Amino acid sequence: MRNIPSITQHPGARKISRGVSARHALATACVTVVLATMLGCGQTETAEVIDDNAYQVFKAIRGPLTITVTEDGNVESANNITIKCRIEGGASILEIVEDGAFVEEGEQLVKLDDAQIQDSITAQRISMGKAESAKISAETKVKVAEINVAEYLKMFEKDLKDQESNIVIAEENLRSARNSLEYSERMFQRGYISQLELESSQFAVRRSDLELTSAETAKSVMEEYTKQKTLTDLESQVAIAQTGLKSELAAYDLEMSKLTRLENQLENCVIMAPNAGMVVYANKASRRGQSIQIEEGTTVRQLQDILWLPDLQNMQVKVKAHETVVEQLLVGMRASVMIQGRRLQGEVSRISNQSEATNFWQGDIKEYGVIVKIDGAPEDLKPGMTAIVEIRIDSLPDVIKIPLAAVVESNGKYHCFVKTADGHEKHEVETSLSNSTFVAVEGIDEGAEVILNPHEVGLVNRDETGEAEPVDEAEKFGETVEIAEDSGGRSSGGRPAMPANGKAYIKKYDTDGDGKVSKEEFKAHPETSEQMKSRIDSFWSFMAGDDDFIDEKEADSMVKRSAGRGGGRRGGGGGRPGGGRGGGR
Repeated sequence: MRNIPSITQHPGARKISRGVSARHALATACVTVVLATMLGCGQTETAEVIDDNAYQVFKAIRGPLTITVTEDGNVESANNITIKCRIEGGASILEIVEDGAFVEEGEQLVKLDDAQIQDSITAQRISMGKAESAKISAETKVKVAEINVAEYLKMFEKDLKDQESNIVIAEENLRSARNSLEYSERMFQRGYISQLELESSQFAVRRSDLELTSAETAKSVMEEYTKQKTLTDLESQVAIAQTGLKSELAAYDLEMSKLTRLENQLENCVIMAPNAGMVVYANKASRRGQSIQIEEGTTVRQLQDILWLPDLQNMQVKVKAHETVVEQLLVGMRASVMIQGRRLQGEVSRISNQSEATNFWQGDIKEYGVIVKIDGAPEDLKPGMTAIVEIRIDSLPDVIKIPLAAVVESNGKYHCFVKTADGHEKHEVETSLSNSTFVAVEGIDEGAEVILNPHEVGLVNRDETGEAEPVDEAEKFGETVEIAEDSGGRSSGGRPAMPANGKAYIKKYDTDGDGKVSKEEFKAHPETSEQMKSRIDSFWSFMAGDDDFIDEKEADSMVKRSAGRGGGRRGGGGGRPGGGRGGGR
């Protein structure tokens, strides 16, 4: 037999405040979680117990039942201008405008350390000079190679004309030699010259003919081979020089781009306000629970957020909803937002599809970001303000409702115990929606006095078949308890009820009757969750002390500490008790 579970439960611990040290925060979180589970805390609407044999009762009431989810969140702007670090490799903050200050457009916001960039610029200018020199040399080589080609073409024309001149001369010499031979032959036939003079004229013709052939061959070689070979060689030199020039130009452009980038980074070391507005430091919590603190001397990474300039006319609240709650939320649901005593209205505008990043202290808790857009443009809202957001999920206008603590489950059916003149009666009820305090029921009348925590006070037990039966000895009832309805809820009302004092706690967990509770007894109790069983070894020393047992005095101290905490984390929800959750985005 177990108490009916609330539709919304938050197994996660509270968020640790910024000022608490890591070790103290861990101990505090551990003790809080252990107390919440060991004592069964979670019902903020708990009435005072008169004595060990008195029972609390509540009169069933008729009225509306509102189902809401209440979460803490932070105010933020829906439209931020983000100031990032644009320095490669990051830089240290030398000067920064005061957090929360109002600045005008063009006013200096941040000055980053530029010493390393100045040194890099000096070195880069040296490299730039070398690249420019190499570029000029490559350009000169290309020009010389091109001039060589043009020069050769001109020289080829001259040499070609020389060869043509030689051919003309050879042809003229051959013609003269032939005329001289004809004259010599006539003179030889008349006997005026000798045989030797005739042969000399014949030799002159052959020599002139050879000279003409040689001149023609030389011209042909120049045109067909010498020009092509020389021109190909000179043009290849031009191509080589041009390739070298391209390489040097690319190197020069690379060095120039490096210099330009460094000069731009030097300009980025001084960040001016792009618009007028309020300055907000981009302080964030990392996955390991460490805060990223923006201040003078802090080293920021490249593209890390440094400042935000929020749009104060467009504000919203971001809350984190537990995975057991987020399925009930829908975009467009109306919400009430409480900020420093001011109640504003808003609407759910976005629900994240992915869980938020968690840190070491949160363990495996899954939470989803929910954005609630605030209606209008309220004045005096600043980013970072704490807000309590109550999202309305559903509402029943007229139902009979009783506290969750009055309903028990047995074999899939729900029951409550009603006080009568003769003692008490067990009534089967049908449940519908519930919030963290009340559940709507059918099966009892308005004004019926139902017993709170019937399982806890001993009205029901479990026989061998698993059926829950009334206990005969429970005949006495105490005063009627008034429970204030809180539709928002402050905790998950379906958790086990808190023992009234240390004596009740020992009675609940002490199975061997030695007057104290051991770790093994606590683990063996049916209300101890598997998650707590796996973690209790680390937390037990906080509760039991050196003797490894919880006695009545220690238990009483835990009860008082848990009562002083005022319940667990904010949360509420709607749905059928013990049933599945529907809904979606």
